[in-house]
Amino acid sequence: MYRVTMSDTHPNRTVGIPAGLLAALVVLLLTLAGIVARYRIHGDVNAIHCLFSLFFSLNLLICYWEACLFLRRDYIEKRVLYWHKRQRETGRAPAREFLFTRVPLGRILSPTVWADAWATYSTIDPAYADRRSFGFTADVGNGFVTPIPTLILYTAYTLGFLPAVVAGFVGAMLFWQWVYVSSLYWVSFFVSGRQRHISRRDLYIYIVGPSAAWVLIPAFGLYVSIRLILEGNYGVLGF
Repeated sequence: MYRVTMSDTHPNRTVGIPAGLLAALVVLLLTLAGIVARYRIHGDVNAIHCLFSLFFSLNLLICYWEACLFLRRDYIEKRVLYWHKRQRETGRAPAREFLFTRVPLGRILSPTVWADAWATYSTIDPAYADRRSFGFTADVGNGFVTPIPTLILYTAYTLGFLPAVVAGFVGAMLFWQWVYVSSLYWVSFFVSGRQRHISRRDLYIYIVGPSAAWVLIPAFGLYVSIRLILEGNYGVLGF
């Protein structure tokens, strides 16, 4: 089966690692770093800690992508036209095809490379090719605002270096904004009627599923944060 490579738009760049695999490896390594660190310090593995190590790691990767969304916004607005044309020619879903795009090792941090993730996603939700939209603004905001508190909570949940009450307050603020903004994005998508332009399968894979995760896991994070505040210790996280 044909695979898109960076050589489609960048000649002589045919060797690399698939974008989807690269993203998965980054999240896996970040997640394992927290789990291994906790095991070495506390001598156990905790399910709640594992869940949030994964969630925080995924958010850190997405924050980088969201920075690319802002830095390459002009490129994305133009590039989405290429992916619409390619979809008509091949019948393949651009978002899935991008996951198999080979990223040269020398360009794994290139904002232009990862901007294509948004260009392909814009064939499903045009908001990300429109800097005037709520989706664009909300994701760019997440990309620049949440990395530091995410790292603070990732480290606190792993090492317990902060007083539990402080970690609870940081978590309450961070998790609430995820619940609120993700819920608003979901509402804005359906109120604007964009679901009528995609298949039911794509609706659940790219809209309902990710939005549900970004509401339900942070909602559980609110519960954990309240426990940290009220109990004044990390018992909810097993230490």
